[in-house]
Amino acid sequence: MTAQLIDGIALSRQLRADVAARAAALAARGHKPGLAVLLVGDDPASQVYVRNKVRACEESGLHSLLERHPATLTEAALLARIEQLNADPAIHGILVQLPLPAHIDAHKVIETISPAKDVDGFHVASAGALMVGQPGFRPCTPYGCMKMLESIGCDPRGKHAVVIGRSNIVGKPMAMLLLQASATVTICHSATPDLAAFTRQADIVVAAVGKRNVLTAEMVKPGAVVIDVGMNRDDAGKLCGDVDFTGVREVAGWITPVPGGVGPMTITMLLVNTIEAAERAAAGAAG
Repeated sequence: MTAQLIDGIALSRQLRADVAARAAALAARGHKPGLAVLLVGDDPASQVYVRNKVRACEESGLHSLLERHPATLTEAALLARIEQLNADPAIHGILVQLPLPAHIDAHKVIETISPAKDVDGFHVASAGALMVGQPGFRPCTPYGCMKMLESIGCDPRGKHAVVIGRSNIVGKPMAMLLLQASATVTICHSATPDLAAFTRQADIVVAAVGKRNVLTAEMVKPGAVVIDVGMNRDDAGKLCGDVDFTGVREVAGWITPVPGGVGPMTITMLLVNTIEAAERAAAGAAG
């Protein structure tokens, strides 16, 4: 069996067309959706991510405000700027690109963003809403993974899902979203003694640890859906994920490629969250 590919680029295109239509409808009513992106310092990877996010905004009819600040920016100055953006009615989403310079407390920065503008879904209020099943912004990467499952007609209800990784950005919220969709969820991590014992039982595996070849062919149940969130480089410097793609593809039923899988979906779900924030703000203004 050779697994079918879950094409994140094609799915992103569909979802972004919907975002563009919703943005146009809002703009026609005098509410142009706006996203503020703050970049502190000159981390090369962050610069690429930010450039891609801004371009995606513009292509989908969203206004984007990109602010580049030197690495010497003080924490107090950054927090003050976020408070200004919280109060700006033209801005519906605020994104501070991580990582931040060592002298700035990332947690404090995230908590300063208004939960109504937390389009990354990282605020404690957003995490709490996800935990108890209330409406709120979902972190973009796990939200994108759920859309990918939906796109192939994979209903997690009653299925065993294994999430490899327990980060606040992917692992934990991914497990919560799968749980909400009535999957039986196991979270594995670096202290899990026999990872393969869990993954071999899984109908759905989400690999999100940032470590090459953490999932190999003999660890996968035939026909399973494998979602690879990892972003690594192989020995030749080529982009690869956490999954041994060549081997696993011969066992799994569905698999996401790297690149072209989860990556484009992460930025797309940021646009979806921003348009939702703008729609809520417009409804609040009308009410």
